[in-house]
Amino acid sequence: MRRTWADEFSGGSVLVVAGGFLLAVAGVAATASQPVLDPQIAIAFGALIAVGELVRVNLPGDRSAAPIGAAGGLAYALLGDFRMPDETIPTTYGVLQVVAVSTIAILVGAVPHMAVGQPPRLESLARRVLIAGFAALLFRPLYTNGYLKDISDGGWRLPALMLAIVLFCGLVDALLAALARSGRERSPFMAAARDELGALVGIGSAIGATGVLIALAAEVMGYWALPLFALPLLVAQFSFRRYASIRATYDQTIQALSRVTEVGGYTETGHSQRVAQLSVAVGREMGLSEDAIKDLKYAALMHDIGQLSLTDPISGGATTLIARDDQRRIAAYGAEVIRQSGMDRVAHIVEQQTEPFRRPGQPFDANIPIASRIIRVANAYDDFAGGSMESVQRMYALGRLREGMAEEYDPLVVDIASRVVERTMLVDV
Repeated sequence: MRRTWADEFSGGSVLVVAGGFLLAVAGVAATASQPVLDPQIAIAFGALIAVGELVRVNLPGDRSAAPIGAAGGLAYALLGDFRMPDETIPTTYGVLQVVAVSTIAILVGAVPHMAVGQPPRLESLARRVLIAGFAALLFRPLYTNGYLKDISDGGWRLPALMLAIVLFCGLVDALLAALARSGRERSPFMAAARDELGALVGIGSAIGATGVLIALAAEVMGYWALPLFALPLLVAQFSFRRYASIRATYDQTIQALSRVTEVGGYTETGHSQRVAQLSVAVGREMGLSEDAIKDLKYAALMHDIGQLSLTDPISGGATTLIARDDQRRIAAYGAEVIRQSGMDRVAHIVEQQTEPFRRPGQPFDANIPIASRIIRVANAYDDFAGGSMESVQRMYALGRLREGMAEEYDPLVVDIASRVVERTMLVDV
């Protein structure tokens, strides 16, 4: 299904981008109207943030992260006394200068990506500006007004305060990311928040800890604190990049495997892709977790691989139109092939995709995975529609699904799939 600009930039994303834009404009305008305070420090941290944006990494789950840049922004917001070559001085800049330096540095680091046609997601940039500003709002007034003087002379209280601020900012960032994701992917906000909070535990904790360490170490080490404590995060970032690359290769392998039935003439061209796209869209609207969505996508892509066991291909590859026992044999063979590769959860989903929502005179079978029920509906829809983009044929397919809601198809899945299809029909007109 075609993803539109409105899908990428709608709902929560608009709110996040608008908030970041307004804050950035306010910060840059206020800073430009007066002398920059502690200019050498601003340049050093701005350079760190820009380099971090330059080496940003794309993570699984459609996330773009700039760990070093984010840590640099937090450190600049939380910076207290700073060791210069001759003396240790208190920093004097305020919240809006933190916002201005972060904004300009992020944009400078993003220019090379835009030059090669890989612009970062605006929502991601806006979140980093918002979080740097939020951290500064919580810390800078306390520091510049002298309220932290009694706890800044050694001990654990200042680091504890910084860590508390970082943790709170991390939670806010996760909620902002969830707000944007729920609008972009039309998933429930609570489900998106669960996934974003889970992702925060990983590289987010390293970003927060690095930001605090740089801010604290700068009082003793000065400018050397920036590269010294950013280096471990850079190493960790390359590890995440390596993992993302392996995951992308794995996804490409699954994609290639899903086309074997098309190349062999067992299914129509694009059938597995269309089933996977509709299944994922339905799964997201139902609030499935990221891990569940991944298994659902893999199972949908390979749901027809069992057709390779057939001597004669099914006409049009439409398994929905053949006898139930034949459907089960195809699904069982495909599940066995998938199980040999170690994907037991995906194999179970594929194996159960042919089971009806309920049998005549019996209650709903709760043992059938929700992913199997989703694929059953998505596969049937594509079998009935035949990949047609004509509204009449697509409405006919939805009608066939609704006729089977009493026994064959999960009514909730059919209802959500209908909304997804009808939404794309409006886009494709």
